[in-house]
Amino acid sequence: MSRIGNSPITVPGGVDVTIADTEDGASVTVKGPKGTLSRTLPGVIKIRRDDASLVFDRPDDERASRSLHGLSRTLINNMVLGVTEGFSKELEIIGVGYRAEAVSPTQLRMALGFSHPVVMAAPQGITFEVPSQTRIIVRGIDKEMVGQVAANIRGKRKPEPYKGKGVRYLDEKVLRKAGKTGKK
Repeated sequence: MSRIGNSPITVPGGVDVTIADTEDGASVTVKGPKGTLSRTLPGVIKIRRDDASLVFDRPDDERASRSLHGLSRTLINNMVLGVTEGFSKELEIIGVGYRAEAVSPTQLRMALGFSHPVVMAAPQGITFEVPSQTRIIVRGIDKEMVGQVAANIRGKRKPEPYKGKGVRYLDEKVLRKAGKTGKK
């Protein structure tokens, strides 16, 4: 039994959830104070509304149905949380001369040791915040998109294992290697 799939999602006040059946599955649209998100669920998973909560049902106990049951519930829960609270990922930059600045809320300029500045534009619904030169906060209502943009920023200069220089997540631990030892 899926513990995640069986637990209902409580829909807070001010959030409007619309469920429409399509030939591919159920199309779910969540509208809240921060914006609107929509997603199509797989056809085997059925979603229904009970008062102020959403309940997910699966037709059988096959492996694919069980997998999609928990996944569908988690995706819709992330949509509800996104339109009410939003999501954020924090990155830090470590290295001499490495820094970031927000040109605008949707554009980021970074100096990462290259001969040119690295400029990144945010996709629709994502904003950048730079509280200090070595700190970047990516904010948005779509958890998937926030994580992907943060991964793209980190991918511009991944932390290297000898000195630890580069862009990393705030809570990321970088495994350090010992450098060369001198001849004695």
